[in-house]
Amino acid sequence: MLKRVLVLRPEGVEPALVLAGRIADACDQAGVEVRVAGAWGHVPAEALAGAELIICAGGDGTVLRAARLAVPRPLPILGVNMGRLGFLTSLNRDAFFDQFDRIIAGDWEVEERLMVAATVTEGEAAGRSFNGLNDIVLSRRSPGRPVYVELAVDDERVALYRCDGMIVATPTGSTGYSLSAGGPILAPVERHLVVTPVSAHLAIGRSLVLEPSSTVTLSVRSDEGAILTVDGQEDLRLAGGSRVSLTASEHAACFALLDPPSSFFGHLAERLEVQLSSAMNNGD
Repeated sequence: MLKRVLVLRPEGVEPALVLAGRIADACDQAGVEVRVAGAWGHVPAEALAGAELIICAGGDGTVLRAARLAVPRPLPILGVNMGRLGFLTSLNRDAFFDQFDRIIAGDWEVEERLMVAATVTEGEAAGRSFNGLNDIVLSRRSPGRPVYVELAVDDERVALYRCDGMIVATPTGSTGYSLSAGGPILAPVERHLVVTPVSAHLAIGRSLVLEPSSTVTLSVRSDEGAILTVDGQEDLRLAGGSRVSLTASEHAACFALLDPPSSFFGHLAERLEVQLSSAMNNGD
């Protein structure tokens, strides 16, 4: 039986506010101590330290934020979507309340997901470090102008890329930006990072799937610099000459699963089919 739960919700989204309130009321009635916080506001350290489960009342963005907030604590995360398509949210609103007794009883499995860690090793931002659940991207600053990025793996130079950006994705993130750029789909419990160039010109344009212990080094060779983006949510401007080192993180994102892990590819196929159908209906 859970004793303490943290509910995260996006800011300024009325349906999410209502859902978070419903979840909090249900927890109160079950005798579970609950804290509700905005995902992008101040989340008290004690709320995270004392929680046994983070419930995300929102979409994938809220789950991504929760995973980074949880570091270095291995807190299980359960995503409840708002009726939209979500790759990281495992339940819709109705299913959550149907399964509520199981959830507060702790009747679920924990699945650990690889995160990617990045440290700026050279340049004005040297020493800044990040962890991401989906991906960390080094991209151009100006629309229409490519960025020059030199890629090395385990200190071995691979190529100098003239491109829109370089994506270093986890298996979880392999179904996101990396996939749209032509990268492969990896099962979420894999331990490999995937490096995918975006619109590469005169260089290796295919993705690289790395050994779990590999280190990726991205060096900015453009005078105008680049932008480092974590999970599509946090940006850091880098000057020309900056260098970023990326590895598998020592921290993991933990997901509370009520369905067996084998359902991943079935769920993925359903989501991709719905996205395709939606795009066709909208004339995209």
